[in-house]
Formats: sequence, C-alpha cells, structure tokens
Amino acid sequence: MTRVLAVADSDSYLKWAAGLVDRLPAGWTATLAVVRTPITPSAGQISAAVAGTGAAAGAPPPVLPVRELRRLAARTAPRAVLLACTGPVVDVLAAEVFGRLRPRPVLLSGLPGISVPATEKAWLYRSGCDLLVVHSGREVAEFSRLGAELGVTAATALARLPFLDPAPAPAAGERRRVVFATQAKVPRRREEREAVLLALARLAGARPDLDVVVKVRALEHERQTHTERHHYARLWRSLAEAGLVRPDAVRFAGGAMRDHLAHAAAFVTVSSTAALEAITAGVPLLVLADFGVSAEMINLVFEGSGCLGTLEDLARGDFRHPVPEWCAANYFHDPAGSDWARRLVALVDAAAAGEPAVARSLLDGPEHAAARRRARLRLEVPPSVLRAGRRARRRARRYLDRLR
Repeated sequence: MTRVLAVADSDSYLKWAAGLVDRLPAGWTATLAVVRTPITPSAGQISAAVAGTGAAAGAPPPVLPVRELRRLAARTAPRAVLLACTGPVVDVLAAEVFGRLRPRPVLLSGLPGISVPATEKAWLYRSGCDLLVVHSGREVAEFSRLGAELGVTAATALARLPFLDPAPAPAAGERRRVVFATQAKVPRRREEREAVLLALARLAGARPDLDVVVKVRALEHERQTHTERHHYARLWRSLAEAGLVRPDAVRFAGGAMRDHLAHAAAFVTVSSTAALEAITAGVPLLVLADFGVSAEMINLVFEGSGCLGTLEDLARGDFRHPVPEWCAANYFHDPAGSDWARRLVALVDAAAAGEPAVARSLLDGPEHAAARRRARLRLEVPPSVLRAGRRARRRARRYLDRLR
C-alpha cells in the first residue's frame, strides 16, 4: 500500500487537494490534513471545501500545528507528500519539514485554479518539490518554459482540475438562481466592487423571478487564501444604508459552489476558477471585463472564450456559453491526456529503487534565509500571537509618528 500525505493551508488549496487525492492510483491511500497558519479555514470552510469528495465521508481533516504535522509524517512514513499550500508555506515545508524525512518522500505541489500566465514566484516557492501539477496544455507549456529558464529541476505534470469531473447533479425544480462568485484579490478598488453590486441590484430589480446570490468564499470574520480588503457584504450594507439598493435585493451565502450551481440559471464573476465549474455544469456565464482583461485581473485566460462581458450585460441578464475550441485548449482536455499520476508513480518507484529525484530549491541560498524565517514564523507561532504582535507594532508606529 502506497501512503500519501496531503497538506493544505487554506480553503481553496484544501478543495483542490481533496479532489486530487481522490484520483490517486488504485491501491494508494491518502491522509488529508490542514496545517495551522493565519489563514486556516474555519470548520464551515473546511466542510464546504471537501464537499463532494471522499474526504467528506469521514471526519473532517484535522488542523495541526507544524510540529504535530511533522510527527504525523514520521509516524505514517508517506511515500509522497502533496503540498497544497500557498507558496512560502510550500517552501518551508519542503525544505525544513518533509525534505528532512528519511527516507525522503516524493514532494509534489501545484496551484488550485487558473494559473495563466505562469509566474516566476509560483515556480520559485515550489522549486524544492519534485513535481508541479497544473491543469491545461497551455499551463504545462508556460510553466515548463519558465522552469527551464529559471533552472528548476522539478517536472511539470498535467491534471484535470479535480472539481470539474463529474458535474454537479442538477437540483429538482426550476433553476432560478444567479450566482456571483467573489474573488478576494480583484477588483481591488472599493468603487469597482460597488459597481458590481449595483449591477446585481439592477438585475434583481428587473427580474424579480430570479434569486440573485453573492457566493462568498469567506464570511467577514473568516480567513481565506488572499486578504479581502473590501468585503462585499460590508459594502452592500453601506449601499443599502445610503438608499442606493434595496437591502433584500440580493442575498449572501457561503457553502460549496457545486451546491449553488445545482440550482443556478446563470453565473457571473470578475475572475474565479468557479467559472470553470459553471461551464462543467452547463450553466451560462459572464466574466466581467469592465476592470480590464490582464494577468493582474486573473482573467487573461478567458480571452477568446466568448464569455467576457460587461456590467451592462449583467444588468440585462445577458449570459453566454463558451466556445468549444477554447474549452479544449483550456482546462477541458481529454482526461486521458493527464499524466500527473503516471509521473508520480514513476517518481515513487524510482525512490523505492534507491534513485530518488530530489529537487533543488532555488531559494536555498543565504539571500533568501530571512524571507524563509519569516514564513516559518507563520507556521510555528500561533495565529493569535502573530495578530497580537502585528497590533502591537501598529500601535508602536502610531505612537512614534505622534512624537515626530
């Protein structure tokens, strides 16, 4: 029996990891855990992340401090470890936790959604892993080319995004829900987010037959992979208090995206991997382009999809289906083309035969030591202590500013 340990640090990475380990080769077993960091998902987020996967059948994945995670790995001796974490956490775990196990397990990592264009930072943090899993032919080509330029020794492998297969079962009854999937990073400006909410309110006013839902990744008190400066629920309350929207025109909800899509008549986002889930479910969609189409907006990949549109399109309820040729080139390739499991098996077999392919991290030099120490603090110091320290530093800065 080949054991795999999968480690996640946030809701989006946990969702990806839970789906990916369901597709391990027959006879392999996986243990799923969440490493404690300042972005540890809540119990509700953990439940939503593993919904529809094998991990949902048993006890929820435990949240473990890094010391307990190290002990778990030493006790279970996994042959491979999936590091489904944000970049700095992957780097520390690969270099200072799992890379020191003897025998050293095969280390694989990846990115939990759309990763176009490939970025140097994504590769640098994961260069200590043996295998990088991405999800389209375009991503394989871009990451392979960039990795060769950087001198990365890890291989790039192809998988289907695990939550794209199978499609969620349609709910009984009429589909009348319009789902807006939020994204923590974009758009960044408050007024841009307010413009989205106002368009949703216009749609709700024009189509009272629709149930317009803002699907949030995290409630206002919850953590997520990226910090969300302007939470949509808070902005909606401000707009309602100013009399600009009817308070009950839209509603806010968390939970699993697959459950929302089972009731959906349409889907909209500025930039979210959930757009791919909507395509899988056959739900017409709209990817808003009002704030730009670029790498910074994380929507560059949707060029040529036929799904880009505007806030005016949203207010009119003008949703679209993607171009088939775009789907084939982006995330909807034939599953037979996925080679990540075969590559992982080959690496594990080679390691068992005494020929481990140990990757060399590009961040091992002294110039990166300080950054790695800071990342290690996020793993070793309880989040409450880190937050107290940040508050104390802010108070000290304000006090010193007043003295100047």
